[in-house]
Amino acid sequence: MPATAPRFGAAAVIRLLLITTALLGTLLAGAAPASAHAALTGSDPKDGAVVATAPRHITLTFSEKIALGDDSIRVLQPSGKRSDTGQVRDMSSGSVVQYGVRLHTGLPDGTYTVAWQAVSADSHPISGAFTFSIGAPSKTTVALPEQPAGGGLVGTLYGIARYTAYAGFILLVGGAAFILACWQRGASERPLQRLVVQGWITLTASTLVMLLLRAPYTGSGKLADAFDLSGLKAVLETKTGASLVSRLLLLGAAALFVAVLFGAYAKKDTPLDEKEASEKKDLTFGLALGGAVLAAGIAATWALSEHASTGLQPGIAMPVDVLHLLAAATWLGGLAALLIALYRVPGIERTAVRKFSRVAFASVAVVAATGTYQSWRQVGSWSALTGTAYGQLLLVKIGLVAVLVGIAWFSRRWTGRLAENTAREEQEAAEPDEETQATAEEPEPVTVPEDPARAAQLARQRAAVATARVKRVRDADPQRLGLRRSVLAEAAVAVVLLAVTTVLTSTEPGRTEMKEAGNGETATAAPTDPVDIRIPFDTGGEDGKGTARVELDPARSGSNTLHLWLERPNGRAMDAPEVKVAFTNNAKEIGPLPATPDRIATGHWSANGVQIPMPGTWEVEVTVRTSDIDQVTVKKNVKIG
Repeated sequence: MPATAPRFGAAAVIRLLLITTALLGTLLAGAAPASAHAALTGSDPKDGAVVATAPRHITLTFSEKIALGDDSIRVLQPSGKRSDTGQVRDMSSGSVVQYGVRLHTGLPDGTYTVAWQAVSADSHPISGAFTFSIGAPSKTTVALPEQPAGGGLVGTLYGIARYTAYAGFILLVGGAAFILACWQRGASERPLQRLVVQGWITLTASTLVMLLLRAPYTGSGKLADAFDLSGLKAVLETKTGASLVSRLLLLGAAALFVAVLFGAYAKKDTPLDEKEASEKKDLTFGLALGGAVLAAGIAATWALSEHASTGLQPGIAMPVDVLHLLAAATWLGGLAALLIALYRVPGIERTAVRKFSRVAFASVAVVAATGTYQSWRQVGSWSALTGTAYGQLLLVKIGLVAVLVGIAWFSRRWTGRLAENTAREEQEAAEPDEETQATAEEPEPVTVPEDPARAAQLARQRAAVATARVKRVRDADPQRLGLRRSVLAEAAVAVVLLAVTTVLTSTEPGRTEMKEAGNGETATAAPTDPVDIRIPFDTGGEDGKGTARVELDPARSGSNTLHLWLERPNGRAMDAPEVKVAFTNNAKEIGPLPATPDRIATGHWSANGVQIPMPGTWEVEVTVRTSDIDQVTVKKNVKIG
């Protein structure tokens, strides 16, 4: 029977919109963990500051609560020698999250490096470094760390383990749910058994790897430290470590669930009487209830330790996150089980296909609702979509999701056709024609050889021929073939989508970037605070060394007030025949936009109405001329909200 183009009715359009909402909700919720990272929002002294005398302590201010050890903040002299006592103090007050470390007395003049590393409340490691000077800037032998916390080989392995854990959870929960809710006969099918068992093995192995890598992932970054027992002990005392251990304990109980599902339950495939049917019904209910409790417990190990446990409304966000994970696993894992059945199982009942369609639709509805809430809770400003690398990757991900939605639509149509075709085949099998009846009444004579070995060989050959015939007929079914191809296409897009998501997790999100304080050559201020940066310069001539201090208020797109001060190394005001300032947005290829400030007093220039056309990272370029031939241009990046 030739296939016809699917008709798009009103109900079908509603389902398509619901699936689209669910996938977009999943997309935005997937971006949430990254946007929940803590950020350094301030420090005392500030990045690049020059102070006359050595401060008694260094303070760092963060956007949210973090976990710090005694060696998490290090202050290094130009020679690389430690200048702090090594004891981190919690100086938080009210909503201000602040930590500090005391410095030794009698510190010499020069440029000092402050390096810090911590773990944010959503379990992700963060790190950074900045410099300040006592007396006057100087050369330093300290190199700023190029690799952020959680990077390198350990970070890559941890990321792979984290996402394979999600994949294992989807196969374990979704495959078991497909069997219990849609196709109970599938419990005796080896391909589906392997799918669920492989999901359990993948999730268990990934959890063990994450537990071992947790210490180097949040600490040294050295793979050898994965087997350091002292580091493992410290991990077990953290929220994330407790969640991973709890997951392993729940997986032990899940192993018993899988054993019963594919043991005692699979043996009750065809109940012979009413008593056996009642026993199987009770066992199905017990397995469904116990499996749901185990699945919710495993999902809670993510919700209780990651982004849902911090930020806005954690009491609501954590159970919502559990529902989101369970619904996504039921939907996607069930789809994987259906694909396995289409490829490896001779036949699948019409009722199983229809039941999965209803279960998948309910799962999509839950994913849509929970994903919408997670998006509202976690997503920040939409301006980051085009102004940051994270936002641009997110747009790529949205495009992939749109492709996935289109393919999913055709998969659903092929699923409906397969159900109709299966029903027709069942009816034809129940009402055979005359030729089939005649053939059945006159079976082909079979000659059994006297040799038992030869008889066994012939039996195996007949079984292989029968299996090949069934497979050939099954593969020739256009509905089954169409569904196979569409589901395979979904899987291929999902693999690319997962790769983009992996890159997103290592890319600085827009919300964090706007809160992050200066790091290295980049100075960042909160969107509502003025930019205040210091840039050392040396024109090369006599009295040509100094520091240019630039203040931009309110440091937002639109009109701003610019102040520029020049200071000598001793902190006194420094005059110059000419100073110029320009702003360039290299990412958008805007600028340089010149700003010519007027001299107000010795060493002080100002300009009003300096226009910044859009928010983003801007390069501030300061040109200082101290004589007719001595001139230098220095640059530094700032974040303008």
